[in-house]
Amino acid sequence: MSVAPSDRRYRVWYRPMLSRDRDERHRVATPLELLFDLCFVVAVGQAASELHHQLAENHVGHGVLSFLLVFFAIWWGWVNFTWFASAFDTDDGPYRLLTLVQIGGALVVAAGIGKAFHDDFTVIVIGYVLMRLAMVAQWLRAAVTAPEHRPTARRYALGITVVQVCWIAWLALPESWFLVGFLVLAVAEIAVPVWAEVPTPTNWHRHHIAERYGLFTLIVLGETVLGATTAVKEAIDSGHDVLNLVFVAAAGLVLVFAMWWLYFDQPGHERLAQFRYGYVWGFGHYLIFTSAAAVGVGIEVAIDHEIHAGHAPDLVAALATTLPVAVFLLSVWLLHVGPRNECRPIAVGFPLAALLVLASSFTPVPVYVTALLAAALVATTVIAGHGEPVSD
Repeated sequence: MSVAPSDRRYRVWYRPMLSRDRDERHRVATPLELLFDLCFVVAVGQAASELHHQLAENHVGHGVLSFLLVFFAIWWGWVNFTWFASAFDTDDGPYRLLTLVQIGGALVVAAGIGKAFHDDFTVIVIGYVLMRLAMVAQWLRAAVTAPEHRPTARRYALGITVVQVCWIAWLALPESWFLVGFLVLAVAEIAVPVWAEVPTPTNWHRHHIAERYGLFTLIVLGETVLGATTAVKEAIDSGHDVLNLVFVAAAGLVLVFAMWWLYFDQPGHERLAQFRYGYVWGFGHYLIFTSAAAVGVGIEVAIDHEIHAGHAPDLVAALATTLPVAVFLLSVWLLHVGPRNECRPIAVGFPLAALLVLASSFTPVPVYVTALLAAALVATTVIAGHGEPVSD
C-alpha cells in the first residue's frame, strides 16, 4: 500500500527512538556525523594554535596543562555523541536539531579556548554544558521510546545533569582548587557511562564506532598538516631560507603519513572486539587524538626553531615533536596492535620505536630522526605482515 505524502513527511520529521541493531549490516557514518566532526575539529585547531604560542614562548608547563584540560572538553563531548549515535541514531528532526545544538556548543567551546589558556574557563564551560544538556535531552527521549533501555537512559540523563551543575559551581572555586576540582569532575564524567551501562548495555555497533574514531583521527591529522603548512608559508613569506624549510616540511609530511599508516594498518573493529569493555578502547583514544593534534604543534615549533622565531630551548623544541609521537605510537600499540600480537616484530616494534623517538630528542636533528624512525616502523609492519591479534 502506498504511503501518503503527509505520512512521508511525518516519518522524516519524527521516528520513535529505538535501539539500533548491534549487528546491522552496512552501518556507516552519516552526513550529520561528518558535519559534527568537522565542526569539532575547529576547536581542536584552536587548542593546537594556542599550544603552539605557549611552547614558542617557552611557557611549557602552563601550555601543556591548558591544552590537556581544553582537549578533554572537546573530546568528551565528541565521545558521548558518537557512542549515543551508534546505539540510537534516528536521523529525524528532533535528533538533528539536538545534534546541531551540540555543534553550537562545540563552537562556543572553540571561541573560549583563547581565554582558557589564560585561566578563564567561563566560555568553555558555557559551551560544554550546552553540549551536555542537549545530550541529556537525547537520553530522555530514548528513555521514553526504548523501554528495554529505560533504566540506562535515565541513569545517563541523571548523571550528566548532576555533573553539569557541578561544572557551573566549579567556576566559583578559588584558584587553589582549580585543578583538583577539574580532575574530580573529569573522573565523574567518565564514571557516568560506567555506572549507567550497568542495567542494560547500549547496542553500539563496533564497525560503526571504529569507523567514527578513524574518521576523527583522519581529521585531526589533516589539521596537523594544515597547521604545519601554514607555518611553512608564513616563514617563506617572511624571507627565510626556503631549502631548510622544505626539508623540515618534508620530514613532517613523512611523519603524518607514517602515523596514518600505522593507525589504519590493522582493522580497529577487530581490536575493539577484544576489549571486554568497549569504552576502554574508546576512552584510550584521548591519548591518540591529543598526541596527533600535538604533533602538528611540534612541527610548527620545529619550524620556529629553524628560523629562530621562537624562544623555546633546544630540548623543549625537540620534545614538542618527539613526545607526542612517542605517545601516539604507544597508544596505537595498546589499542590497535595489541602487546601480544602474534607477529612479534610488530608487537615489539612499536614500543621500541617510541623509546628511540624519545631518545632522538637529544640529537641535533630530532624531527628528521623521528620521521625516519616512523617510516622504519611502517616498513617493519609491511615486511613482517599483519599477524593475527590475540586478546590480552
